Amino acid sequence: MAAYTTIDNPELYFQAKLHTGNATNRSITLDGSEDMQPDFVWIKQRSSSNNHELFDAVRGATKRMYSDVTNVEDTGATTLTSFDSDGFSLGTGNPNNDGGTYVSWCWKESATAGFDIVTFTGNGSARTISHSLSAKPEFFVVKSRTYGEQWECYSKTIGATKCLQWDDDSAEADIAGRFNDTEPTSSVFTVGDADAVNKNTYTYVTYLWRSVQGFSKMGSYTGNGNADGPMIWTGFRPAFLMVKKSSGTGNWVMSDNKRSVFNRVQNTLYANVADAELTDGVYFDLLSNGFKIKDASSANNTSGGTYIYMAFAEAPFVNSNGVPCNAR
Repeated sequence: MAAYTTIDNPELYFQAKLHTGNATNRSITLDGSEDMQPDFVWIKQRSSSNNHELFDAVRGATKRMYSDVTNVEDTGATTLTSFDSDGFSLGTGNPNNDGGTYVSWCWKESATAGFDIVTFTGNGSARTISHSLSAKPEFFVVKSRTYGEQWECYSKTIGATKCLQWDDDSAEADIAGRFNDTEPTSSVFTVGDADAVNKNTYTYVTYLWRSVQGFSKMGSYTGNGNADGPMIWTGFRPAFLMVKKSSGTGNWVMSDNKRSVFNRVQNTLYANVADAELTDGVYFDLLSNGFKIKDASSANNTSGGTYIYMAFAEAPFVNSNGVPCNAR
């Protein structure tokens, strides 16, 4: 069997972690077989309707943003206090409330693994911004750190003439001034003149991803409205999956291999909603080579509906030695 990946151990670049808060200064160690110092940590309290909290090493520890609201960046001295050699440290406040249960999704910034973090200052005119992916981004999101605007999302599936917003459930739309109707390239992405992406003197952060064979996949599928839904090939067993209906309204569904220990994944959080976790939500099966829809809800499988997705690997379908992985 031919090799299908150059990343045999996805845990070097992405890991999900479950933890329970105790309101004391503490270190969270990731579960992987090798150390990974994350550059982007997304934390959500599962047991309560607190905001999603997003931290990255480029903006710096303690600086947080929230995917479910348009709020500006704030600094919380008792939040995420450092990015460590194999995890991260938390202070005494949220996201470490005593007894609260949490999930953290952690990415390593790496061109090899197809993830980049870029910050810039707006100038009010359409322009290009450099990135370091060395390939065309397939999904990226721009958010103002200093202005209360929405999270503007580019997806290769809908193209640069349209956008989606992480913080709401709206369908794809042609909203002027976002990406200047210009596709990103292997070295730059384009922002227009809208305040949401490029207001003069305001600061912004952008998270950019591309597909990496055997490790990550950004793509789309069409729903069939049946509980025996479509199977989507990724080339790996997913550790994390985000799905959004782009042709109509629908939440940004977030699933992973830690919160649901069986093949039927039904522990659901939504990137655009602060609600506590649903334990009988949208159904997916995570397979050795992709995922299958097992639910006919509008959130992931309306007949004829178009859905975009981002997936990251737990294990490649076939590693560099030609050894296949197993299903869950």
